[in-house]
Amino acid sequence: MAMKRYDGPVRAVVLDWAGTVVDFGSRAPMGVFVAAFGAAGVDIGIDEAKPFMGLPKRDHIRAIAALPDVARRWEQTHGRPMTDGDIDTLHARLLPLNLETAAGHASLIPGARNTLTQLRQRGIRIGSTTGYGRTVMDVLMPAAAAEGFTPDCVVCTDDVPTGRPSPLMCFRAMVELDVWPAAACVKVDDTVPGIEEGLGAGMWTVAVALTGNELGLSVEELAALSEDDLKAKRTAAYDRLRAGGAHYVIDGIGNLIPVIEDIERRLALGSVP
Repeated sequence: MAMKRYDGPVRAVVLDWAGTVVDFGSRAPMGVFVAAFGAAGVDIGIDEAKPFMGLPKRDHIRAIAALPDVARRWEQTHGRPMTDGDIDTLHARLLPLNLETAAGHASLIPGARNTLTQLRQRGIRIGSTTGYGRTVMDVLMPAAAAEGFTPDCVVCTDDVPTGRPSPLMCFRAMVELDVWPAAACVKVDDTVPGIEEGLGAGMWTVAVALTGNELGLSVEELAALSEDDLKAKRTAAYDRLRAGGAHYVIDGIGNLIPVIEDIERRLALGSVP
């Protein structure tokens, strides 16, 4: 007997953390990669760390190291190509750096508080997944709670065998939230791997373009852009996130509720993610 297609309301929203709900510009995660390479005597820029945000940390290091300019600078400094042992050393440096910076980047992104309140008022469960490990989240969660972000579940990358872009964190969030089917769930993220995570789980996906990794700018830096610069960066970010498969792209979490309403309209008409 075939299952009836789900045509009810959105039951859960699964949120990413940095760049989506907290830490405008996703500054903390990008900064630790720059610092870790710098401690090894190799300077890298934010623009070299940014493209791989959302990947598991070890894969992220490997991807940065594979950039031709970074590989060249590494060989100039160390006299040899990067080894697996070097990757292990860099990976080990990330944890203390993340622990130092996480709590200081717990401020809610503008619009988040109102959106979270409206989700609660609608009876929608609030889950979350993150590329941070549990040790880092043990520092970040209390700081974010003091700001008003207390999701119903927090799934960390080291809670599952494989992190993003695999869907396993989203599947675990559904279990912990006791919510199904996947079509009743919405994944919100600021990176393509995070969008792929939601797509793989069969969820609706919403990408945020201006507050997270795609621009990587602080509130002040974003406000300082000229109208033409902002338009160009916004268009490029929207294009990249749409190309990554997002069903919807919005400026930031403050724009989420109209999307939830549109998803519910589509569900009622028989659409699926």
